[in-house]
Amino acid sequence: MSEAYFSSATITFLRDLARNNERDWFAANKPRYDREVLEPALAFITAMQAPLAEYAPMFQALPKRAGGSLMRVYRDTRFSRNKSPYKTNIGIQFRHKGGKDVHAPGFYLHIEPDSVFVGCGAWHPAAPMLAAIRTAIAERTDEWRSIVTEPTFAATFELAGESLKRAPRGFDAEHPAIVDLRRKDFIAVADFAPTDVIGSDFFDQVVERFRCGQSFMRFLCEANDLHY
Repeated sequence: MSEAYFSSATITFLRDLARNNERDWFAANKPRYDREVLEPALAFITAMQAPLAEYAPMFQALPKRAGGSLMRVYRDTRFSRNKSPYKTNIGIQFRHKGGKDVHAPGFYLHIEPDSVFVGCGAWHPAAPMLAAIRTAIAERTDEWRSIVTEPTFAATFELAGESLKRAPRGFDAEHPAIVDLRRKDFIAVADFAPTDVIGSDFFDQVVERFRCGQSFMRFLCEANDLHY
């Protein structure tokens, strides 16, 4: 059993931030953010280095305040109607070494007071990556189906994300895997109860879910000539 990296104080801070999403409030409470969110998140990321090195060595756990696995708390409001300056969740992505941004294949952890989940896959991949994944599914349909219907994977994860309404250009609308070929995101998501995040076995549970997603992640990487 591991240790509890996050605490009730972490969740309380996120709730308080959601109610007071203003720059002056955040500046006054920055020590709380550092103590209750930043430090435990960086410790969690550091702890994830060993298991990833064991079963997913091409994926990085970078415990940095900026530019690492922890996503920025500051929102990009330039093109959004929502001008709230801060994210009210913790987002952690363990990205493939060949990736440059959040659209690269990765393992993901999301924590907010009423929604905790892990994911693996590629979210909104760029056009070349998206086309490569679709082509791999079209050409290796039996392999793809064996991965996503494998009993442990299917009991743990649900495929999620956005899809096209029609077949993508260049793909047969009658293809037996057309439901997956229409996907714009190739992500598998596993939910936790919000209270799980403060449990002493939460880290171990996340590790096991990431481990369960190995074959799914390997397929996406191989489709794009990325080492797993």
